[in-house]
Amino acid sequence: MTSEYPSIAKCFLDAVDTYANPRAQMYRKQSGGQAAVWDSISAKEMLRRVAGLARALAELGIRPGDRVGLFAPNCPEWAIADFAIEGLGAVSVPVYFHESLDRLTYILKDSGARVVFTSGEEEARKIAECRGQLPALEHVISAAPPADLHGDILRYEALIATAGDADVAQYRSRAAEVTAKQLATIIYTSGTTGEPKGVMLSHANLTSNALDSVKDIETLPGDVGLSFLPLAHVYERVVDYTYFFRGVTVAYIEQTEMVSQALLEVHPTTVAAVPRFFEKIYATIIEKGRRETGLKRAIFDWALRVATQAAPWRAYGKNVAWSVKLRWRVANLMVYSKIRAGMGGKVRTFTSGSAPLAVELLEFFWTVGLPIYQGYGLTETSPVVTASNPKTYKVGTVGKPIAGVQVKIAEDGEIFVKGPCVMQGYYNKPDQTREAFTPDGWLLTGDIGRVDQDGYLLITDRKKELLKTAGGKIVAPAPIENLLKTSPLIANAMVVGDARKFTSVLVVVNFAGIEEEARKAGREFSTHAQMLSDPWVRDLYTRELERLTAPLAQYEKPKRFALIEKDFTYASGELTYTMKLKRRVIEERYKDVIARLYADVEEPRPQRTI
Repeated sequence: MTSEYPSIAKCFLDAVDTYANPRAQMYRKQSGGQAAVWDSISAKEMLRRVAGLARALAELGIRPGDRVGLFAPNCPEWAIADFAIEGLGAVSVPVYFHESLDRLTYILKDSGARVVFTSGEEEARKIAECRGQLPALEHVISAAPPADLHGDILRYEALIATAGDADVAQYRSRAAEVTAKQLATIIYTSGTTGEPKGVMLSHANLTSNALDSVKDIETLPGDVGLSFLPLAHVYERVVDYTYFFRGVTVAYIEQTEMVSQALLEVHPTTVAAVPRFFEKIYATIIEKGRRETGLKRAIFDWALRVATQAAPWRAYGKNVAWSVKLRWRVANLMVYSKIRAGMGGKVRTFTSGSAPLAVELLEFFWTVGLPIYQGYGLTETSPVVTASNPKTYKVGTVGKPIAGVQVKIAEDGEIFVKGPCVMQGYYNKPDQTREAFTPDGWLLTGDIGRVDQDGYLLITDRKKELLKTAGGKIVAPAPIENLLKTSPLIANAMVVGDARKFTSVLVVVNFAGIEEEARKAGREFSTHAQMLSDPWVRDLYTRELERLTAPLAQYEKPKRFALIEKDFTYASGELTYTMKLKRRVIEERYKDVIARLYADVEEPRPQRTI
C-alpha cells in the first residue's frame, strides 16, 4: 500500500539529517582554459537552497497539485528544483533539455504548467520563444539566464539568496503534509512512436522504487555516483534519488561528450548507463588496442583471447583450468587494469537499463573486472521492475523482481506487472489508461520475455517491434542487432523485414574498423565514399555478417545489408533520449535504401503516408 512509503521530500530530509554529506552534489567548473575544477554543495547548503526556492514558489501561488515545468540539463539546480516542488506537494513536469520546440510546447501546454524552472542559455531562450503559446504559464525562473534575454524572468540566484533557518523550518512543515499517494510528477514518454503520453507517478511510486531497488547494494563512505543520463527520464532521476537517500555524492555531467573525461576526474564508484554507452566504450577499447603495433598489439590480442577463455569463471562463477586463471591474472596486470583505470579506477558497479545489452559485451566487462548489473523497467513502473545486484545476479538476465513487485508472463510472452511502482495512469487520457491494464489490474508492458528456472527475467524484445516475415516467422530484431554491434566493423544496426520474404539489416559502419582491416590487407582509401563503394569492403562485411549470425536460426539471419555512413542520433530524430531506435522514423528515412534491398524479389509497395 502507498502508506508504507514516505514522500520524496521526507526521504530527502531524512538523508540530509542522517548523512549530512559535506559534498552532496558536485559539478564541473571550467577555469580559463585550464584543467576542469569540480566544486561541491553540502547537504546542508542544498537544503537551504531547496527551502528558499520552495518559499519563492509558494509566494508565486504554487499549491499542492499545481504543475511546475523543469527544463534543464543535469546539474545541481535540477535536483534542488525537484525537491522544492515535491516539498510543496506540487507536481513536477520534467522536459528533456534538448527537446524540440514543438514537443516542449506540447508538454507544457498539455500539463498546464503554471511555472517553469530553467537552467542554461539554450533552455531559457526556448522557453521565451514558446511562452506566447502557453496560456497557463505565469512565471519563468531561470538559473543564469542569458544577459540579453529580457522579459519577465525571475532569477533563481536572487530567489534563494536570503534563504535561512526560517525557510528550512517552513519547508519541513510543508513537506510533512505531503502524503505518499499524492501525484509527484508527470513524465512524458519520449516514445518510439506516436504522441507523447504523460505518465502520472505518485510519491510512493517513486520512493518505493528508489528504496526497494537498491536494498542489496552496499554503499561506502565517500561513494560517488555519476549523473549523465537525462534527468527528465525516470531512470536517471530515480538512480539519483537512490544516491541522495543513501548519502552518496551525485556528480553531474551536463554534456554526455564529457563523460569519459569526468570518469578520470571524479573517479566514481557507481555509474548508471544504457547499452549504447557500454557499446561505445567497448568499441573504443577495441579501437585503441588495434592501433597498437608490435609487442603491445600482440599482448592486447592475447588478452582478448584470455578474456574469452576466462568468461565462464569471471562472469558465471564456473570452474576453469588453473592455467586459464593464471593467464587471466597476467592479462589483468598488463591490460585489464589499464581498462579499469580508463574508467576512473574505482567503479564497483555499473548498472544498465532501458534495453538489453548483448551477452558477449556483458561477459567482456565482467571478465575485465567491470561488473554490469542489468535491470528492467519502464516509465510506467517508476521505472524498476527487476534488478540485478551483487547478491542476486545472473549474467544475461535483467534480474529478479524487486520487493513488492510481481511479474507474470502472458500466453503470447508479454510481461505483465503489478506493484507499488505502477503508475496512476496517463494524464488526461482515460481511454489509454484503461487500455494499459488488464481487467484484473496488471500493467501491460508491451515487452516480450520469459522467466527462467531460477526466477530471473530475460527480455526478448518489444512486442510492437517483433517482425513477422511473409512466411509467418516471428523475428526479434534487438538480439540480432546487439550481436552485430559486438563487431569492431559495426557502429550500429537495425534489422528490417516485417511482412517481407526475409530479414535484412541497415549497418552503420565503423570507419576505424574498416581502416584497420584495410591496413592489414595493404589497401588504402582516399575518402569514406570510395571506401563504401569498394567491392572489397562489401565482401568484408559479407564475411563479418556471416560469422556473427552463424548461431542464429536460418529465418533470423539477415540475407542482405545496406551500409550506412552516419550513425542514428537523437538530434536527427532517429533515437529516443535513452538511445533506443525509433524504428518507424528510421524506416521512413531509409525507405529507398530498404526498397533496393528487396527490389528483385518483391513487387513495388505502395508509398505509405504518415
